Amino acid sequence: MERSEAYGFSAAMSGAFLLSCLLFAAINRRQRGPYMDEAFHVPQAQAYCHGRFLQWDPMITTLPGLYLVSVGVVKPAAWLFGWTGSVVCSVGMLRFINLLFSAGNFYLLYLLQLKIHLKNKAVSAFQRILSTLTLAVFPTLYFFTFLYYTDPGSVFFTLFAYLMCLYGNHKTSALLGFCGFMFRQTNIVWTVFCAGNVVAGKLNEAWKTELQKKKDEKISSKKGSFSDLIRILQFLITYLISPKNLLTLTALTWPYIILVTVFFVFVFINGGIVVGDRSSHEACLHFPQLFYFLSFTVFFSFPHLLTPAKIRKFLLSLRKHPVQYSLIAVISLFLIWKYTYVHKYLLADNRHYTFYVWRKVFQRHELVKYVLVPVYIFAGWSFADTLKSKSIFWILMYFVCLLAVTVPQKLLEFRYFILPFLIYRLNIPFPSLYRQLLELAFYIVVNAVTFYFFLNRTFQWPNSDEIQRFMW
Repeated sequence: MERSEAYGFSAAMSGAFLLSCLLFAAINRRQRGPYMDEAFHVPQAQAYCHGRFLQWDPMITTLPGLYLVSVGVVKPAAWLFGWTGSVVCSVGMLRFINLLFSAGNFYLLYLLQLKIHLKNKAVSAFQRILSTLTLAVFPTLYFFTFLYYTDPGSVFFTLFAYLMCLYGNHKTSALLGFCGFMFRQTNIVWTVFCAGNVVAGKLNEAWKTELQKKKDEKISSKKGSFSDLIRILQFLITYLISPKNLLTLTALTWPYIILVTVFFVFVFINGGIVVGDRSSHEACLHFPQLFYFLSFTVFFSFPHLLTPAKIRKFLLSLRKHPVQYSLIAVISLFLIWKYTYVHKYLLADNRHYTFYVWRKVFQRHELVKYVLVPVYIFAGWSFADTLKSKSIFWILMYFVCLLAVTVPQKLLEFRYFILPFLIYRLNIPFPSLYRQLLELAFYIVVNAVTFYFFLNRTFQWPNSDEIQRFMW
């Protein structure tokens, strides 16, 4: 990092942290007590603070990573600064843990962009810093920086594991993946993603060697024709049934294999992935979750995905391949018809934006969910088109992980989309400066509206005296 870039990065990170601290103070003045899921997380953390490590709230569905880290930070700080009484492990102090994670995420996002786009010399230092700032204030993640939720810590350890994987430090990556798993069990998927990065790299090397042997320049690991795909699948099967290749891959990914094995042992002993209230967190094949994620991604990345050039290119592709798109449309309609689930929380909790999305869009008419199929197809095409700089093996690996982390979820919850979105966004080519500025401005506006509604547009339920607030 050059000195000017270091100064610019330090200024951006310090400025973002200072503004976050001011916003943090404003939120804690207005909402002093635990809110929403904090009603479960805060008492559990406070029990750990008092040494009651065997006490557990059965309504909590995640492992105790957040509470263990909180105690590990708060207790030494309390001893160092002489804090006593109710201030130790208070709601405000516990929330501040996530503000620290947010600062860590800022730095990790910057380092990841440096590593992923290392060969792209056309990207300026200003663009890297601007992109980091934009992703750091990504609205769905940024909002939960100010509440005691698992998301900032979950993102921190997962991004850290991904960074270590890219640098080839796989034992450290697996250890950090375990920390991420302790924050949210579904993060095991991103451990598989890290292992998949290694496998995709080896496959890509072998595929290039295969092409050189055959001197066939028409086929590339980045092409997408049907015949090319068949040849790639044949190569994939041939490569993976070779004991020598399997031994090589195992030697490279054994730390991740151990962690995934630990996960399956945990699921077997626990009788499932959820540790608490299983009745409200049942796994199912909810394929439309993929469509919701693609729509979510187009919404938050519209400067990159929803451009006139993209639309023209899509229409041209549609005209060239009508049969393929018709088949995709039929499959999508079938998946929506057979595999759409509506969670009871989605219909009952009017504090979440998803409640209004569902009521204002999907519940307008029974046919709306089918009418949106063309939108989903465009979103999927545009999403894939921005990843064409990656190898076909990386794309296949990411897509499998995306399916694994979204489809089993019955509840439509935007927080579940944070990590797949960030990993996608980190891996697409850098857009023009204008589009980056537009994206940042959009995120700032969305955050401003979100926090305005949360702080000022409160309401009460008829059967409760508690103040209710709108949130993601």
